Amino acid sequence: MIDHEIRVYPSKEHLAKEDQFAHKIASMATDYVDIDADVTEMIINRIIDNASVAIASANRTPVANARSQALCHPRKTRGANVFAMPKDHLVSPEWACWANGTAVRELDFHDTFLAADYSHPADNIPALLAVAQAHGKTGAELNRAIATAYETQVNLVKGICLHKHKKDHIAHLGVAVAAGLGTLLGQDTETTYQAVQQALHVTFATRQSRKGEISSWKAYAPAFGGKMGIEAMDRAMRGEKAPSPIYEGEDSVIAYMLDGKDGRYVVPLPAKGEAKRAILDTYTKEHSAEYQSQALIDLAFRMKEKISNFDDIESIVLHTSHHTHYVIGTGANDPQKMDPNASRETLDHSIMYIFAVALQDGEWHHVRSYAPERAKREDTVRLWHKISTLEDPKWTERYHETDPKKKAFGAKVVITMKDGSVIEDEMALANAHPDGARPFKRDNYIHKFKTLTEGIITQSESDRFLETVQNLTKLSADDLYNLSVTVDAIELMHNARDERGIF
Repeated sequence: MIDHEIRVYPSKEHLAKEDQFAHKIASMATDYVDIDADVTEMIINRIIDNASVAIASANRTPVANARSQALCHPRKTRGANVFAMPKDHLVSPEWACWANGTAVRELDFHDTFLAADYSHPADNIPALLAVAQAHGKTGAELNRAIATAYETQVNLVKGICLHKHKKDHIAHLGVAVAAGLGTLLGQDTETTYQAVQQALHVTFATRQSRKGEISSWKAYAPAFGGKMGIEAMDRAMRGEKAPSPIYEGEDSVIAYMLDGKDGRYVVPLPAKGEAKRAILDTYTKEHSAEYQSQALIDLAFRMKEKISNFDDIESIVLHTSHHTHYVIGTGANDPQKMDPNASRETLDHSIMYIFAVALQDGEWHHVRSYAPERAKREDTVRLWHKISTLEDPKWTERYHETDPKKKAFGAKVVITMKDGSVIEDEMALANAHPDGARPFKRDNYIHKFKTLTEGIITQSESDRFLETVQNLTKLSADDLYNLSVTVDAIELMHNARDERGIF
């Protein structure tokens, strides 16, 4: 790996194209190295994971509406599948990305990578799959593109913090999609460089989408980033240029959206000829909740065994990282996170709610645990409002640790009972984490797929998809359409074009 320093250059201080970070990303994307077998294995796992959560969310309103928008853009040729629809029902690839990306993101239940910033790198897959289908690419070519996208996004997340400046993480995603498309479509470095710059330029957004009354845009945002990445590459392939230098310019991203004109960032990228292995640094979710909740849900299950009556609890304090405290904890100073009438999206970003329900129930379910009647249960509200978070420098340090073997996203929990006794426990890593107690393997991904799609798709459709995806690198261009999953029309909301909107 090579560490690249990124800073602002005044206009009078010329920065050669080859020295611009966007060009270095493009150079990495157009370095067509072989993909290691363990990387391919994990890519297959993440395609399975995406399909699981996309099908489970098929009838949720944001997903159904995104699908109805996509169906307004049919294609007879050079089209892509919309998840849940019949495989011969094709739409324009950027709209397939829009529908499928929303479906993948809606439940907040797919993979994660956390470092200087946050990310769900599997958000790349809907965009790359859609374009691969539309352009007749093989499974091996898709595999290579996904490896590039993960490499790009993971390393950006390692080096550049967006949330400190209240910017949403889709800015890294749009760049990753553009880079992955450069690999997928066999573009040269110049074209990919222009696409990367355009994608970054159009995908900066605020983090208000993840604060206050969190709306359905939380699910749409990554789909938008992917769609913008596709459109950026389309323009670049037609010869259009981009604002440049996009990271280092005097009036560009670092100067006015991030750390300012004195800002410095260091981002690693593979050297020429070096394998792209960043996907192996990422991890998926066993529970449908913000990733910082994963270890705390597992810890709540363990601590439940020591409590016979939840009304005997005086207080619960979660000693945790800066991020958990200030983004999903009481440090956010967000009353919505304590509101029984809050949206599912907001409850998903309230560690106080999540810990209360996990402690009471000893399980976590992607539907039942967020149901309005569950959130409004009087005993849950009482317990929920006894929970607070506190930043502990130890956990903040471990959260930002660069050594993956030391990095952690957990907490110490101190439960004080009304009789003065204290129950205390801690957990650094979720059970499903690669270094956790029960790391997710292929069988776990398949189990998650079967659990989330049970009663939604037929057994034969389940078996067909799982057989197909596990042969990813052998799939022909025609076979790639079989990476979609079909839901019987009678089970599907908004399964045809409608005219409620503009399209």
